[in-house]
Amino acid sequence: MLLVVTYARDARETLRNACRTHEDVVVRRFGRAALFKETEFGAFLACRLREKHGHDVQVERTEPFNEYAAVRDEVREAAAAYEAREAKSTPYDKFAAGTDHPDSAAMRARDL
Repeated sequence: MLLVVTYARDARETLRNACRTHEDVVVRRFGRAALFKETEFGAFLACRLREKHGHDVQVERTEPFNEYAAVRDEVREAAAAYEAREAKSTPYDKFAAGTDHPDSAAMRARDL
């Protein structure tokens, strides 16, 4: 997919108009940003926005996030356990203390 992010009012307006006119290309819209299908026409729309608005438009090629391929089991299990905790106000580091769950500092330092 192509992620198109706008940083100026005029660019946002052009993106909004492109999304309305070409709904078949839009995977999802986020206000200032949109995901376009990775087709030549999706690339054409993204390039057109960059051509018209220059650095006020950023285009990135993305790939779907597969949590089972990209994330260690320990991290997924920690996320599930943390969301199932009894006291919703408990911060993660306090929750993870004394358990086998990874601490947040270790997770921040490790790339996917």
